[in-house]
Amino acid sequence: MGRYVARRLLQMIPVFIGTTFLIFFMVRTLPGDPIRALWGDKAPDPTQLAALRHEYGLDNPMWQQYLDYMKGLFQGDFGTTVGGRPVSEILSDAFPVTIRLALIALTFEMVLGLVLGVFAGMKRGKLVDRSVLILTLLVISIPVFVLAYIFQTVFGTELGWTTATVQDSMSVEQLILPGIVLGSLSLAYVARLTRTTVAENLRADYMRTALAKGLPQRRIVVNHLLRNSLIPVVTFLGTDLGALMGGAIVTEGIFNVQGVGGALYQGLIRREGSTVVGIVTCLVFVYLAMSLIIDLLYAVLDPRIRYA
Repeated sequence: MGRYVARRLLQMIPVFIGTTFLIFFMVRTLPGDPIRALWGDKAPDPTQLAALRHEYGLDNPMWQQYLDYMKGLFQGDFGTTVGGRPVSEILSDAFPVTIRLALIALTFEMVLGLVLGVFAGMKRGKLVDRSVLILTLLVISIPVFVLAYIFQTVFGTELGWTTATVQDSMSVEQLILPGIVLGSLSLAYVARLTRTTVAENLRADYMRTALAKGLPQRRIVVNHLLRNSLIPVVTFLGTDLGALMGGAIVTEGIFNVQGVGGALYQGLIRREGSTVVGIVTCLVFVYLAMSLIIDLLYAVLDPRIRYA
């Protein structure tokens, strides 16, 4: 196991470098000039423009800018915005909020999705199964921004379950409603994926053997059926955590959540390359870490899996 983890960590290095370089290159080649935008509609002073470009390293070749960024990154420096604000300060404000929001969404989709999927898979072809399929299809068909607006209007404004606008210092209670909206689409996929794997494993030989031995149904479902059915579901849930953190722009915008989605959107609008690259770099860390954790969970769920 230790050798496998060490090998995976070494494999992550070129993946991380390649991914961050592509993001860095694409962001730096976006149209628009953040330095020039400081003057608005006025003509900039050429001397000051050149001085600011040199200060932020924008007059260097692309490869030199990337090397400077990586050197600062390994020292804990994500760079600064054109306005002079450290990117690490933006990340420290935005990421805790989005992490709480993503964990709420992940918990919601994992618990409810697994329950619905297991019941539908064990009652395949019956009323429960058809109801789950119709419900999940309805959720998938509704765009996230429409669902968010409905939830905000009905539960937030009319019923007063949460405040209509969420401020910087947000409690878990205030994030429950946007978390449910954020995890609703993934909930449908988790339920359908769980249903399919459970229904397939119910017809497997090991399930018939367990039933023939007279084992209690609860033990059969928990120890045999679920452990073998959860491997593809765990894969989806692990990768979905990064997607929830990076794809919360619409949900955070509608509920006025000051998280990663809003910071990423503002960075793109203002052509703040340092902010965008810093946020995406952190998301790459999340994806790589979750990928390793998922692989290690395979051996926990299925004892037949061994890592050399």
